[in-house]
Order: sequence, then structure tokens, then C-alpha cells
Amino acid sequence: MYQPRTYRHQIKDKDLVSFNIAVKETDLYIRAQHNLKDEALKSIIKHRTLLEEYIANHSLFLSSLEPCSVAEDAPAIAKDMAQAAQIVSVGPMAAVAGAIAEAVGKDLLINSPQVIIENGGDIFMKISKARLIGIYAGKSPLTGKIALEINPEEPPLGICTSSGTVGHSLSFGTADAVIVLSHSTALADAAATAIGNNIRTTEDINTAIEFAQTINGLSGVLIIKEDRIGLWGRTKIVSL
Repeated sequence: MYQPRTYRHQIKDKDLVSFNIAVKETDLYIRAQHNLKDEALKSIIKHRTLLEEYIANHSLFLSSLEPCSVAEDAPAIAKDMAQAAQIVSVGPMAAVAGAIAEAVGKDLLINSPQVIIENGGDIFMKISKARLIGIYAGKSPLTGKIALEINPEEPPLGICTSSGTVGHSLSFGTADAVIVLSHSTALADAAATAIGNNIRTTEDINTAIEFAQTINGLSGVLIIKEDRIGLWGRTKIVSL
């Protein structure tokens, strides 16, 4: 079921052009230095078509809740998803939103040196100045009170969120928000799911942080459960 993404209207800076593109389940909010709607639409269709055609012939890829191998002729997006899933022991579809955001974002970087793509709470970005990302954590009292400060990075960055209390994504935990930073957006997406699966009470935050530290390729993690917060790595939070 589609859920209105009203948080997209809360962005305050005006230096980038903003637009939405939706194709089937893919609903992207994009910010770039130019209006790249046509280019974004072509990119979404290209990557979705490749992924859909692969899934049509490999149904396990769609349904598995555990890592599964991919064929040698699998499209790059499927290979990225499978690799991310293998690292954190989840099904490959746990990485789909981040993988699509990253694939489209890299296509758009050809035409814009700054690109921010949000896909249902999963973000791919390449920026040239510091940006704030507001944090929505359901009924947690921290919702709307804090933001992540992201400084310019030479390589693009993925920032992905999993929640056991908000949205329709599958989670076996009850964290209000698990936010993961990685230079692989697919990995950030899959890792957010894996870490979130381990959180059912506030007492699980420390254990989840320890688990996050064992995952190669992550650069930071933020966990919110009720009024408690856990941080590790390159995560800087500021008050709103």
C-alpha cells in the first residue's frame, strides 16, 4: 500500500532543484543542480527492467530471506544486492531500495555534480556542502528533534533507514529507526535491516552497535528505540 511521504515537504534549503519520479513501486524524490526528470525516468526504467527480467527467471531472488547466489549473467544491480545481502546474512531484496537509489544516482551524476536521491527513507547522495538529514523515528520523542549532519564526501554516500515501527518494510525487530552510512547504498540498506532485526528493547542497542562494528564497509550507525539512542562511527547529530 502506498504511504504519502509528507516528510519530503520539510526540506528547507533551496539551492538544488527538486522533483519526484515514480515507476510502479519505485518512488524517488530527487534533488540535483538541474531538472533531470527525463534522465531519471530513463534510468529507473532501465534498472527496474533489468531487475524484473532477472527475477522473472530466478524467483528465489525475490522471496528469499537469506542470501542467495546470482547467475554470472545477472545485471549489475542484482549482483550488488546479492553481495550486500551476503555480507549481513539477509535476503537480497532487503537491499533493493538502496540499490535502485544508487544506480539511478550514479547515472544522474553524469549531468549534475550534486545529486540526492531518497527512496522510501533510503538515500544516495553526492554533495559539495554540508547537509542536514532530519530523522523520523515514529513515536519516539526524538522524532523531529535531531538531524544527521553530513559533510561533503569525495565518493558518494548511502544513508539508509530501517524501522520496525514505521512503514511497510519487513523487520523482525522493533527499533524506531536504524540508520546506516556506507559508501555502498545497497550495503547500507541491507545492513539497516540486519541490525534492526536484532532490536526489540532498549537494552538491545549496545549489542546491535557491536554487531554493526563487525560489518565491513559501514562508516556509521545510529539507532533509536523509544527515548534511547546509540551511535557509532562517522555519525554527527545536531539539534533541530
